[in-house]
Amino acid sequence: MAQKKSGGTGGDAYKTLADSIKAGQIGCFYILYGDERYLLERSLGELRRRLCPDGLDGFNYKRFEGKDITAAALNDAVSTLPAFAERTMVELRDFDIFNNSEKAKFAELFSDLPEYVCVACVYDTVEFKPDGRLKADKEILKSAQAVEFTTQNRGMLVKWINRHFKDAGKSISEADAEYLILITGGYMGALHSEIEKIAAYASDVQVARSDIDAVVVPVLDAVVYKLTDSIVRGEYDGAMRILDDLFRMREPPQKIIFNISLKMRQLLAARICFENSLRESSLSEICGLRHEFQAKLLMDTARKATLKGCRAAVLLCSDAAYALNSSPDPEARLVELITKLAFVGLWGGVPR
Repeated sequence: MAQKKSGGTGGDAYKTLADSIKAGQIGCFYILYGDERYLLERSLGELRRRLCPDGLDGFNYKRFEGKDITAAALNDAVSTLPAFAERTMVELRDFDIFNNSEKAKFAELFSDLPEYVCVACVYDTVEFKPDGRLKADKEILKSAQAVEFTTQNRGMLVKWINRHFKDAGKSISEADAEYLILITGGYMGALHSEIEKIAAYASDVQVARSDIDAVVVPVLDAVVYKLTDSIVRGEYDGAMRILDDLFRMREPPQKIIFNISLKMRQLLAARICFENSLRESSLSEICGLRHEFQAKLLMDTARKATLKGCRAAVLLCSDAAYALNSSPDPEARLVELITKLAFVGLWGGVPR
């Protein structure tokens, strides 16, 4: 049967889905996936509340999990008429409909779902990876309203953060809201949890940067950004203190070198963009950055570096990563790398 499609991906698709749920215009088949789990689970919760007002223990809600879901079991579930309600909801959790032996049967089943049922296929730990070249995959996607939940843009997140602090009786500046996004990774689930902790800790109505630093443990990417920025600005002691913090956080050396190398490659890309008068949007596209303010931070740092220094830094990271894998003391190799990067960041040359 024909269904109204939500269309698109990211924020537009999420907004379309949210509007359709609010209006009671709920389709028969959804595929929900993406990195922003907070929005995904919130949308799924709204679907449940709309379709199952009596709760999830009732007759009209069925949930299947894992790779052992069969077409026959799903057919039985979607063929069962709702009891004392307009519709039933069938939730498939972590089931890869594009990678199983009964894919053709599922494609046929999804193409003709009854109007009284809503199937929600949720990709959590399983990767959403359809093959657009295959007939069955194309048929499944044609029947579905596929919605990708991506991290939200800076403006939306800043407003959302302000609203949640206001609900807690607090306020926060735009700069500190952006800082909070940076050190948490920008995912709304993590932000929601940290906002609660910060609001409980802050003694004044206006949240201060010191309140954030007191209770929030920054994600590795944010720590590495601070480290590389310290190197470029010539603050070597600060860079070493940050590296020591990473050691005390018990981050694996291989993970640290990976993130430092990634940041240096991004810094090189930023410097190339700067040299060629390219905008931050170009850098975001090249590096696959989730937030525009990340590109702005990289461009600001790149302006203080040199192209020669950035290239040398990338090569040093590559050499260090190779040496670290066979070193009996990987932490010492990281200290050595930071020392060399500090010299490169200040002078733009390779240390002898």
